[in-house]
Amino acid sequence: MTSEEMVGSKSFFLKVIVLALLSRMLVFMVEGDTHYYDFVLKETNFTRLCSTKSMMTVNDSFPGPVIRIHRGDKVYVNVHNEDDFGVTIHWHGVKQTRNSWSDGPDHITQCKIEPGTNFTYEVIFGNDQEGTLWWHAHSDWTRASVHGAIVVLPAEGTTYPYPEPDGEELIILGSWYVGDLNEMLEEDLSIPNVTTPSSDAYTINGQLGDLVACSGSETIHRWSVDYGKTYLLRIVNAAVNSELFFAISQHNLSIVGTDGTYTKPTVTSYIMIDPGQTIDVLVTANQSPSQYYMAARQFVSYDPTVTDFDNMTATAILQYRGNYTPPDIPSFPTTLPSFHDLDSALRFLPRLRSLASPEHPVNVPIDITTRMYITIEMNVVNFTFEGSEISHIAASLNNISFMDPGFDILLAYYRHIKGVYTIDFPDYPPSSYNFTGDDWPSSITKPATKVKVLNYNESVEIIFQGTNMLDEAEDHPLHLHGYTFYVVGMGRGNFNNETDPKLYNLVDPPERNTIVVPKNGWVALRFRANNPGVWLWHCHFDKHFTWGMATVFIVKNGKTPETSLLPPPAYMPQCTVPSPIRLEDFEESIEIINTIPVI
Repeated sequence: MTSEEMVGSKSFFLKVIVLALLSRMLVFMVEGDTHYYDFVLKETNFTRLCSTKSMMTVNDSFPGPVIRIHRGDKVYVNVHNEDDFGVTIHWHGVKQTRNSWSDGPDHITQCKIEPGTNFTYEVIFGNDQEGTLWWHAHSDWTRASVHGAIVVLPAEGTTYPYPEPDGEELIILGSWYVGDLNEMLEEDLSIPNVTTPSSDAYTINGQLGDLVACSGSETIHRWSVDYGKTYLLRIVNAAVNSELFFAISQHNLSIVGTDGTYTKPTVTSYIMIDPGQTIDVLVTANQSPSQYYMAARQFVSYDPTVTDFDNMTATAILQYRGNYTPPDIPSFPTTLPSFHDLDSALRFLPRLRSLASPEHPVNVPIDITTRMYITIEMNVVNFTFEGSEISHIAASLNNISFMDPGFDILLAYYRHIKGVYTIDFPDYPPSSYNFTGDDWPSSITKPATKVKVLNYNESVEIIFQGTNMLDEAEDHPLHLHGYTFYVVGMGRGNFNNETDPKLYNLVDPPERNTIVVPKNGWVALRFRANNPGVWLWHCHFDKHFTWGMATVFIVKNGKTPETSLLPPPAYMPQCTVPSPIRLEDFEESIEIINTIPVI
């Protein structure tokens, strides 16, 4: 072999070695690290609003532990149930690619983890997910105390699409109930003219602040900042039934992300955040060193004459480090909208846009293969209770109120078990009328377990139309499991199929997993059905979910193993106790409810 050949040979082998090393690096970058967490569910005592109560928590903390990973990482969470009743956990906003088995909603993709048992969730993130997500219980109303944040940092070797912040802070907004929430819920659902429990106050990182009874310095969350630095504030609305306004006194908020996706920076003096949503904002500490209130209060979208709602304002304190005399009372945000400020809510909703950059592209489906028009109603269902005819409040989509099948829908789909659900969820409402007007038809909601089946890779457009049925118009935050979707349009009144699509934003629409349908308005969204499995659609007001405002999408497998649902894990919790996600739980009436004819 000549010297030139030897040099050429060495060069060749050097290239092979370099390529091999690069390949391994790329595999590592794609696969990421694996993280393991143990969640122990048990009762923990807390004192708020002058009284002490016991409630279910994870690892004795409220809110629960934070899952912190990098983009591309995988997570396993072993949930040990040491409490007295069953529970499931949902990984809100996590796509769970091909893995409905670990999505979590009770009687949709699994049954409860019973007391004294455990179940390990394999949490699979989408390869494009980055930002703030969260996890919460998805059975009964246990998520009021069982929830926590998920932080997905940029992949190793990459950074944010904005100047790297000097620090970050988590803000988790929640609901506080003085009594045992599930006991109150069970009692309320046993009454024919059913209501649902109202929260007694709101929390910021588990604390109510210093504007409530029995408050003090130990009842408020404090966030310390340095003058001149910029911080990333990750905000989660974990409240049970409430949209919330949030503001920081004298500080602007620059929105840079929502629901685990990036957005074009948008500067605002307040945000409105719905239950289930997350919003990432940048805050620059550029005011005079002092102490400033961070405050959250409910936005009430229903009848403004109704005053029976939780009007507590939760507070926390942003405090500058350094030498200064603290004020007797921190400055309160004058930009925080009032409870019924519908205009402020509507102005906020359409402001967000996707980043739409080469690193974070937008892929809005254009050639739509499935179109759905889904009305959102508060209506009634008739049945006999203790010998009397009762008209009972119900919530529905296209006049179908979701009924708990008493069995795991995912397992029934996977094992071809009949009699659990039907595949005829309607693409359109049963009748057309002035949906947002004052006159409405006398149609009765039909309780049923109906699902919508989609072929793999279909391009889907859904118009969600709010209605004024029973004069009960209000906002509805709708959440789709297993997916994000593009919000291409939104408006007030009835959707106009001729004119409104001409105004769609197909260039940089926001990408969400939870979107609010505005009071007496509509929202248009699009997504590609490329994640096979069983996925729940539902209102993230738990009271409406309890009354049946939900349905299920089943996305069929593609033609390859890589586009098909993963097989179930070796052990799934067994179905033993019916779930309460139904219109009501009247033992004497449920048989009659099930005999109501369904169209």
